Amino acid sequence: MHKIDNDTDLEEGMAALAARDPRWSMITARTGLPPLRRREGGFAGLAAIIVSQQLSVASARAVWARVELVFGTSPTPERILAASDDEMRLSGLSRPKQRAMQAVARALASGALSFAALEDATPEQVHEQMTAVSGIGPWTADIYLLFCLHHRDAFAPGDLAIQEAARVAFGLPARPKAPELEAMAKAWCPWRGVAARLLWAYYATLTSREGIDA
Repeated sequence: MHKIDNDTDLEEGMAALAARDPRWSMITARTGLPPLRRREGGFAGLAAIIVSQQLSVASARAVWARVELVFGTSPTPERILAASDDEMRLSGLSRPKQRAMQAVARALASGALSFAALEDATPEQVHEQMTAVSGIGPWTADIYLLFCLHHRDAFAPGDLAIQEAARVAFGLPARPKAPELEAMAKAWCPWRGVAARLLWAYYATLTSREGIDA
């Protein structure tokens, strides 16, 4: 699996995108080199992504701090499965996110989900395996592919910040829906992972917000 491991990979992808569409040069002139956005994989990495679902960066960080306070700095599936109702309440997790974390922990315990197996899987296979777990949707699988697996051609068409950045950067009449943006992004293969990072960085220049935790 081709990955984005360093700034050289980002620069190669930026050059490839600009060669296909000069509008990428306008984007990169504004963003500069985007963050790599690499984070820990495995259960702790996925748990942090679950926490960030439908939350601002600041809110997600605040909830994650409470999760770490209750469950430790690198929560494990065993610790989540052993958690009491009071601990779950103190963690600040919403009920749906509590259930999602517990579902992931059970899937790992049963062997229905394996992080090791995801390492060399295609994006389609990662989606199939992850979204089979209750509470894990396409956005969560996309973010895991991008941040934890560092897949070069992963993308997140359902991310609102990416959608809004694409609307402005490419002069679209309205913010594209996920299927429309996914179709549009096919032209950016096999560098969609770089395109996603650039669009998040571009969104930050528009709003002074990160869009998603780096």
